Amino acid sequence: MWLMTTYGFFSIVRKGEQEFHVRARVKADLERLRAAAGLTEPVITTRPADYRYRLVVGQDGIRRIMAILARSITYPNFKEQVGRQPDQKDKLPAYHRIWEIMDRLQS
Repeated sequence: MWLMTTYGFFSIVRKGEQEFHVRARVKADLERLRAAAGLTEPVITTRPADYRYRLVVGQDGIRRIMAILARSITYPNFKEQVGRQPDQKDKLPAYHRIWEIMDRLQS
């Protein structure tokens, strides 16, 4: 699952019965999300890898992450909100490109 959030861009996959990998390309995004969710698991750096940074959590951890992301939706326009955040606005051009590509599918 890809998630574009005001915390950052994440890819979440399930690697085992009780093991979820929350992956990111920007370490600070993953650290911010981890802190907001109150998790203590370390951010792991993996090279070479698709996503250099990851957080490995169980069912409780993934629930806490998803809950914090749901509570973070306090805005009427996602791209505008990202543009207002100094630590996220550099992702805005990529989000616009993804929006345009997906928009073409709707046409």
